[in-house]
Amino acid sequence: MYRLDPRYAPEPGAVLATGWRDVAAQLPPGPATLAVEGPPTVDWDGLAARLTEELSACGTTVRTLDLRAHHAPPATVRRRTESAVTADDPYYAKLAETPLRDFFDGLPRPERPNGHELLLVHGPGASFVPHDVLWYADLPKRHAEAAVAAGSGRNLGLPYEEARLRRLFYIDWPVLDRHRDALVPRLDGWLDVQDRDRPTYIDGAGLRATLAGLARRPVRTRPYFNSTPWGGHWAQRHLGFDPGARNTALGYELIAPESGVLIGAHSGQQAEIPFALLCVLHPGEFLGPEVTARFGTSFPIRFDYLDTVDGGNLSVHCHPRARYMRERFGWPYTQHETYYVTLAGPCARVFLGLREDADPALFRKEVEEAAHDGTPMAPEDHVLTFPAVQGRLFMIPAGTPHASGAGNVVLEISATPYLYSLRFYDWLRPDADGRPRQLPYEHGLANLETERRGDAVARDLVQEPRTLRAGAGWREELLGALDEMFYEVRRYALDRNAVADDDTAGRFHVLNVVEGEAVMLHTAAGERHLLSRAETLTVPAAVGPYRLAAVGESPVAVVKALVRPDPSTGTGTGTPDPSADPDHLRGGT
Repeated sequence: MYRLDPRYAPEPGAVLATGWRDVAAQLPPGPATLAVEGPPTVDWDGLAARLTEELSACGTTVRTLDLRAHHAPPATVRRRTESAVTADDPYYAKLAETPLRDFFDGLPRPERPNGHELLLVHGPGASFVPHDVLWYADLPKRHAEAAVAAGSGRNLGLPYEEARLRRLFYIDWPVLDRHRDALVPRLDGWLDVQDRDRPTYIDGAGLRATLAGLARRPVRTRPYFNSTPWGGHWAQRHLGFDPGARNTALGYELIAPESGVLIGAHSGQQAEIPFALLCVLHPGEFLGPEVTARFGTSFPIRFDYLDTVDGGNLSVHCHPRARYMRERFGWPYTQHETYYVTLAGPCARVFLGLREDADPALFRKEVEEAAHDGTPMAPEDHVLTFPAVQGRLFMIPAGTPHASGAGNVVLEISATPYLYSLRFYDWLRPDADGRPRQLPYEHGLANLETERRGDAVARDLVQEPRTLRAGAGWREELLGALDEMFYEVRRYALDRNAVADDDTAGRFHVLNVVEGEAVMLHTAAGERHLLSRAETLTVPAAVGPYRLAAVGESPVAVVKALVRPDPSTGTGTGTPDPSADPDHLRGGT
């Protein structure tokens, strides 16, 4: 059964506390300064009030200092954080490199507490004030996006202005992530405040010990779906996601900048910790040495669902090419994608690549007329369409025009950048508020791949599976690989009761069960992890040899993505790639 809340136990000795009274009890007696860091989305007034209430009931005098009142003037914040490259771009901003300290002109110098007094410094930047105890209060990023979309959120450093998603995605999040990552090694406590009345606390040492353990064993992130104008209903009907939502469109299985890992004993006492911290604290064990050398602490592969069952077509769009992405938007690698079709309705299709006879000038003209005059266009006059066949992989290198059609469930197996859909045409469809959806088509036209078209699209981007190795009742296939893309997609086909052996060989793997009931993953260290249909699992590089055992009464198929060896250095690990030797692991673990 698909788990909506995969959860992992904290390491022995970790301290978990739930509810404001128990959270407040974690503070030391006597005079102390508590700094509580976190994103602007946190209810900072509520947090300060509840801690004050609980501490006061125990005889502690609380003095508060809200760092939000000490930001630099709004014009200064904007000047320091906006890149000249994208200052006039209404859609995107270059990723901010500004440190959080630059959001302040000067910092307050409060008097030290004395006697039974506690000074509570809270808000983004609280750690800049000298302190005795440091906590991080967190809300997963989905809450920030929802708050900004609803009009109640605020951007970093601009607490009195209406927030904008553009600033949230490209300025606030990069600044906050870097700041958080630098603090984690010395945090005394982590506070999950998704439930305002019952926050969950985990002590800093316990958090780091738990993440150290998870960095060496298979781990699944907490999934969720959002709604969009094109969204479908498969995830509501079959996976149990929010039946009251307008639809389930984009499914966040594993999108590293936003995904979280649940740590706790049960649903009433759990903290959601950013998945990215596994890479920050343990890059060699989690990503692998060569991947870390190439990508730093950025987890480079994502898995997500596009649900258009009883929904609509996605917009026809492309993603930035590598140089454009680097120079214009600030990402060191770009948004290559693939579509793996897990479910397809009658006559469902995928749009992919230019037709042989496509005229880029005519394509531009029709795109502009649709955007400015509301003139409908027929994308298939310019873009090829392919039948959406269950089990088929479509390769989508940056610059390739594409879209998933209505009636599909697509598993996107892609590079991690995910906020750069350069839309050409969106079927004249309004957004949830009835306004025209944004169409950054000029960016799209600047990145449009015009060289690969017609037969070359079918040959290069719709590849036939190739068997890499096989054993009793199983085989591993290569579904898609391109020189221009840094990762590849493979698939295990396992008969009923079959067992296949693999090895991370120094590079993490990501798995998803696309057919059948489930697999049980066994590691050489003795770990077991059940992975059910539609679930995604990360196998850290440190796992090494592992085994996949089919579960259930039917055959099972599991897709696997991994970073390809750097052609300039080989695998960089000295460990054989199992696909290069069919007998490498046939003896088992």
